[in-house]
Amino acid sequence: MSAAASSLGRRLRVAFSRDQLGYLFASPWLLGFLALTAIPMVASLLLSFVDWNGINVAQIKWVGFKNFSRALDDDNVLIALKNTAYYSFIAVPLGLTCSLILAMLLNQKLRGIAIFRTIFYMPTVIGGVATIMMWLWVFNPDFGLLNVVLRPCGDLLSRIGLLHPGWEPPKWIYDPRWSKPSMIMMSVWGAGGGGMLIFLAALQNVPDHLLEAASIDGASRLQQFRHVTIPQISPAIFFNLVMGVIGSFQVFNEAYIMTSGGPSRSTLFYVLYLYNKAFQDFEIGYASALAWILFGIILVFTLLIVRSSAVWVYYEGERK
Repeated sequence: MSAAASSLGRRLRVAFSRDQLGYLFASPWLLGFLALTAIPMVASLLLSFVDWNGINVAQIKWVGFKNFSRALDDDNVLIALKNTAYYSFIAVPLGLTCSLILAMLLNQKLRGIAIFRTIFYMPTVIGGVATIMMWLWVFNPDFGLLNVVLRPCGDLLSRIGLLHPGWEPPKWIYDPRWSKPSMIMMSVWGAGGGGMLIFLAALQNVPDHLLEAASIDGASRLQQFRHVTIPQISPAIFFNLVMGVIGSFQVFNEAYIMTSGGPSRSTLFYVLYLYNKAFQDFEIGYASALAWILFGIILVFTLLIVRSSAVWVYYEGERK
C-alpha cells in the first residue's frame, strides 16, 4: 500500500511540475494578454459608464448608460456605421475572391513558381503607412498614376463617341462619390497576403484522387471547382471570411491618414470617429461606449457566420 501511494505521489509531482513548466513557457503570452488585452477591456467597460476627459481623475462622473443612449441619437454614429458597412460588405467578398484567384494561379506546377509567390506576397511586407502614402500619389487627381493613364484613354474614347466631350477622370478620394470605392480598391492591394497563403495551403491539400474521379465521371473544370475544390477548402474560406469581417469593421489607417473622414464625412468610418472622440474631443467615456457597441456588432456578425458554417463548411471525416 505504501509503495502504491509513493508511486502515485511521484506521478502527481511529475504532472504538477509539467503543468508548472507549461505555464512558465506560456507566461509571456499570458502576461501580454492580461496587460494589453484583458485589463484594458475591463477598464474600457468601466469607463463606458462614466463621463471623463481622460486627464483629471477627480473629474470622473458616473453617468450609467447615458453614453450608450447618446450613441443612439448621434448622427455621426449612424453615418460612420453606414460607411463602415458599405466598405465591409464590398471589400470583404472582393478581397476573398481576389485572394482565392491569386492562390489558384500560384498553385500551378510551373518552373519558378516560388518566385511569383514571393512577388505577390511582397506588397504585404511593406508597412501600412508607406503603402498609404503610395496610394495617396496614385489617387492624386492631377498627377496621380491612375488619372495619368485614364485621361488619354478618356480622350480617345471621347473622339470615337463612347464618352461625352470634356470627360474628366474621377477625383477618387477627393470626391464623396468615389472616396469609399477608392478605399475598397486600395484594400485589394493586400489580397496577396495572409489570406492568399491560407487559400494556397488549402488548395494544396485538396486530394488529387477526388479531382481525378470527378474528371473520369465527366465533370468539367468548373464543376470540379464547384463540387470538389470549394467544399474541400471551405474551412479556409470560413476562417478568412471571419477574419476579413473583423478586420474590415476596424478600418482606420487609410481614412485617418488620407482623408481624416472627408470629404463630406464620406470616409468617416466607425473606428475613426471613435478615435476622434477619445483623442481629439477627450470624451473617454463616450469613446469607450462606442468601442463596446462595435464589439457587440462584430460579435453578432461573427456568430451569424459561425452559425451558418454548419450549412456550407465541410470538414474531412465529419458527416453532414
